[in-house]
Amino acid sequence: MTASYAICADVGSTWTKVAVVDLADGALVATAARPTTAATDVLHGLDAAVADATTGLPTTAATSWYVCSSAGGGLRLAVLGYERLITARAGHQVGLSAGARVVHVGAGRLDTSGLAALRAARPDVLLLVGGTDGGDAEVLLHNAGRLARARWRVPVVVAGNGAAAPAAAELLAGRGVPVTVSANVLPSIGVLVPGPARAAIRDVFLRHVIGGKRLSRGPRFARLVRAATPDAVLTGVALLAELVGGDLAVVDVGGATTDVYSVLVPDERAGGPDAPAAGLLWRARTVEGDLGMRWSAPGVVEAAAGERLLAPGEEEPLAAAARRLAADPAAVVGDRAGQAVERRLAALAAVIAFRRHARGVAGTPARNLRDVRLLVGSGGVLRHAGPAGAAEVLAAVLADHAGGWPVPRAARPVVDVAYVLAAAGLLAEPHPTAAAALLHRHLAGDAAPARWPGRRPAGHDTPDRAARLAEDG
Repeated sequence: MTASYAICADVGSTWTKVAVVDLADGALVATAARPTTAATDVLHGLDAAVADATTGLPTTAATSWYVCSSAGGGLRLAVLGYERLITARAGHQVGLSAGARVVHVGAGRLDTSGLAALRAARPDVLLLVGGTDGGDAEVLLHNAGRLARARWRVPVVVAGNGAAAPAAAELLAGRGVPVTVSANVLPSIGVLVPGPARAAIRDVFLRHVIGGKRLSRGPRFARLVRAATPDAVLTGVALLAELVGGDLAVVDVGGATTDVYSVLVPDERAGGPDAPAAGLLWRARTVEGDLGMRWSAPGVVEAAAGERLLAPGEEEPLAAAARRLAADPAAVVGDRAGQAVERRLAALAAVIAFRRHARGVAGTPARNLRDVRLLVGSGGVLRHAGPAGAAEVLAAVLADHAGGWPVPRAARPVVDVAYVLAAAGLLAEPHPTAAAALLHRHLAGDAAPARWPGRRPAGHDTPDRAARLAEDG
């Protein structure tokens, strides 16, 4: 019988990571990593990483490629809604869940200044929302008409008032704007329906954005990519939650951002007088653009000072170290003191990102993480800190009793050393059994060696440790 393998690749901003999965049993056969070659053609780095990972596979083996990407800045999304507290907020949540970096949120009737701000944000996709089904249609139609007259050319996903959405799309299409109509993200107050809009955003990302970023000279890369990386990761996180059988959370500390994902099991918390008018996503993601290990390192110190997380006398030397890291993102930190600074920055970034995720800021509602059973750490700094260093970072999150949010009562920390969340997300639809087995082996199971393999992924013994710590995609 011919063996069948899935080649799962994450083309990130800094590194391209490949995992080869045996589709028969979900076993991780090999991994490799190469620098992302965005300056020339991302296929150069991707093909090299795949060659590294597939060396030694049987020549008769059948292979299929599954690729996600955040190279070139990933997916930049703008949201334009009826009013900021409800429909624009709902659109913001949906955009984050679709793997986008939300670069602009506008509300109300679009005017000259609003259009200028929208253009300045340079989105790849615009999510146009507004009005519940059968509710107000005037703002949605006004904004569609204003964009059409302004010769807007960025693809638009219309996911507002179902009765008015076809007319809004017609206004845009009549002026040559690429437009896709989706079901309303907020069909009624308090009811958030993200799935159709998320799928539409993913489709637009694949059809228009990947090719438009000019990451590769030919059409092959655009054909290979199946999702934005955060979208694939959130799918993997949701599948992991099913295996765990309860709430879980993930913190991904990168060079430019710190992302937090959480999946909550819907229960009686879904209703009640305190439920947000824009609804609540049980699968959610927040992106903190001021928290990172390299480019955003100074923001970590500034935010930590604002949260009163720093010890007396700590702020000045830590800020100086953060400025040095931001000024030279490729700097190699090899000494123990420097590595201790990196772990401290990572712990602060993780704690602050979790506080924001749980409290609900920047258009996202508060989330109750008290019942989180599994806390997964991801990102270069955690993967390469070793078990003790990674445990130190995650312990800071679980011990944050002064953050104004209820910390998980009995969460088990684990590190995604082998990049399996993105791989499982890519495999979840075409090969759900293999995806589930992969997650069980490396994250959901109880065997510690599986969660922290003794052999690091191929490509991780290169001297460019700083670049690996700067993984942000």
